[in-house]
Amino acid sequence: LSDSGGPTDGGGGGNVGSDGNVVGSSGSSSSLTRSGSTRGSLRKVLPSVPDMDQQLSMAAKMIDRRTSTPKGNHSYSPYFLEYTLLAEYNLLQKQRVSVWFGVMFLRQGIYQEGIFRFNLHIPENYPDGDTVIFETPVFHPLINPDTRELDIKRGFANKWRRNVNHLWHVLLYVRRCFYKIETSHPLNPEAAVLYDSDNEMFLLRVRECVDKSKVTIYETTVTNDPHALVFSPYQPAIHDPVREELKRERNEPESTLKEDNGNGLSWVKPGTLQIFSRSAS
Repeated sequence: LSDSGGPTDGGGGGNVGSDGNVVGSSGSSSSLTRSGSTRGSLRKVLPSVPDMDQQLSMAAKMIDRRTSTPKGNHSYSPYFLEYTLLAEYNLLQKQRVSVWFGVMFLRQGIYQEGIFRFNLHIPENYPDGDTVIFETPVFHPLINPDTRELDIKRGFANKWRRNVNHLWHVLLYVRRCFYKIETSHPLNPEAAVLYDSDNEMFLLRVRECVDKSKVTIYETTVTNDPHALVFSPYQPAIHDPVREELKRERNEPESTLKEDNGNGLSWVKPGTLQIFSRSAS
């Protein structure tokens, strides 16, 4: 290909390929000349490898994209939602991934000894609009006495970021609500008034719901999902052997271990992380 234009053989035209080379369409002795330096092919120059900050920024932008389904793909919305939730750890239900079961054990504070079961509902516009609903009544300023829904919006007001916050932040907020009582803009005005003006009566009402929670925890749940959290009373004949087994020291001599405990074989040497194998005989 000459700088003045066209092939030099005059025997036919030439086509420029996608890689910048000329392919002759006809002629017996096509020759290509270039005035100037040595002929070279056109190259596609790749950008430099991005640094760590650029990679993190790019990842954040990808995560921060709207998780709602593309226009016209509404029939696939349940599958898009499930793939988004795979980044979170949970005990999956048999069919629906958008409802998680939880239980809160409170060991100190005003609600000490309370055992409150709740459900975390994840909407289609996740990560926006999560709701926490308790299965039993809880006397708390931030819990609606009729719907039993906890006000979690105030915990993330103007702070929720899709590429930073996760569902475990919601669970931490649920636990914090029982240790740090807030009474501004309550969902249960009666509880808020008693907490501010009549603390003794408030503690009495709280103790009533705590005692009730320890009884209703053994009741059958309203859901038929096989993975729902189910509790049963402590039975010494069944639970004592398991309890003693858990309390045994880890460095107990191997001679005291059962040869066959019904739990299968282990590939790891007891008391170590070393993998062992049978020596050839």
